[in-house]
Amino acid sequence: MSLRTAQDFTPTRTAALERLSRFIPRAGADYARMRNHDLGAGQHAHVSTLSPWIRHRLLTEAEVLEAVLSRHSLKTAEKFVQEVYWRTYWKGWLEQRPAVWQMYRQDLLAALDQVQTQSGLRRNWADACTGQTGIDAFDHWAQELVQTGYLHNHARMWFASIWIFTLRLPWELGADFFLRHLLDGDPASNTLSWRWVAGLQTKGKTYLARADNIETYTGGRFRPRGLAGVAQPLDGPDAPRVPLPQPARFDPQMSSALLLHDDDLRPAFLFDAGLAPVATACLLTTRDRSPLHIAPHLEAFVTGAMSDVTQRWADRLGPVTPALTDPDAAIAWARSTGARQIVTPYAPVGPNAAALKTIETALAPDGIRLVRLQRPFDSSAWPHATAGFFKFKDKIPTLVAGLKGISSVQG
Repeated sequence: MSLRTAQDFTPTRTAALERLSRFIPRAGADYARMRNHDLGAGQHAHVSTLSPWIRHRLLTEAEVLEAVLSRHSLKTAEKFVQEVYWRTYWKGWLEQRPAVWQMYRQDLLAALDQVQTQSGLRRNWADACTGQTGIDAFDHWAQELVQTGYLHNHARMWFASIWIFTLRLPWELGADFFLRHLLDGDPASNTLSWRWVAGLQTKGKTYLARADNIETYTGGRFRPRGLAGVAQPLDGPDAPRVPLPQPARFDPQMSSALLLHDDDLRPAFLFDAGLAPVATACLLTTRDRSPLHIAPHLEAFVTGAMSDVTQRWADRLGPVTPALTDPDAAIAWARSTGARQIVTPYAPVGPNAAALKTIETALAPDGIRLVRLQRPFDSSAWPHATAGFFKFKDKIPTLVAGLKGISSVQG
């Protein structure tokens, strides 16, 4: 089996539900026991591999949690439930410190400038991205990521550690490499996870990849030589914490259009809130995830997911404009609909949020409102993402208890 065909990620809700159904029996004791074992491309049976669909919300977190907890107790499925909430935690944390994303983007541009002017750095960076470093495990993971758009979570940690502490490459270049290829990459989870490995997220706490650990959890496939023996924390500025935005409301009696984006492709909660759009458009910001070229499989997944959602909800969307690739096109579309408000799922910090801000500013003089509707799942969890995950984790039982009330508007 080739790496390219080892893992199937069909960008449809049907495929997501089928994957969820297959995983549910393993979400309890099997996941708790085997989740850290990376058995190779196409062999990730002990983790859910649901993240590409959850990241774009073809499948929502609430749906996944409720499905798992209908089969397992919270105690039995605790490890998996916590893993689902990690993504929520990261989003909430970054939403309160958006400057971290801006600093990453600025420092990435600086690192790319260095790549252009320093031949040694350029060569080492290229070797890392193409899997030609001579570190067998690392090279395998680089090639798996490029060819499949997916890596096991444990492999991501090892990879980031080797990138930073053994290869001594700028962490921003590694985070960008992931974001250009990962089907489940999002600004919060990706950026903050790399920062955590580097010792920037939890000050002084780093993650060191060790050969014996890699050997144990790859089933003896790898025992890389020459890895760094220490992981000295990187240093960087802190970012100020800002208040979370207040949930917005829209007027269901006002003429409305729907603007979908790839942070949330499950619009049922908007229809449940009373939205009846006169027209719908899809905002495609995939290429804004990086200054460099985005992997073709990532663009294909996002465009496929958008096609899936517009086909499934065709009777509720009005005329559909399938792919607006920049804010100017979205602004022109919004004006052309005749709608007085443009309703969109809330976009957390990242390319979609930036594009929506530009669109909002341009439409305001025309008297057209841009209304970002936030899911109750996020608005209930994000306020607890103020410090480290362990403090957030204490709130998970309460958040889970509220899922039944949330599910009716999740769709």
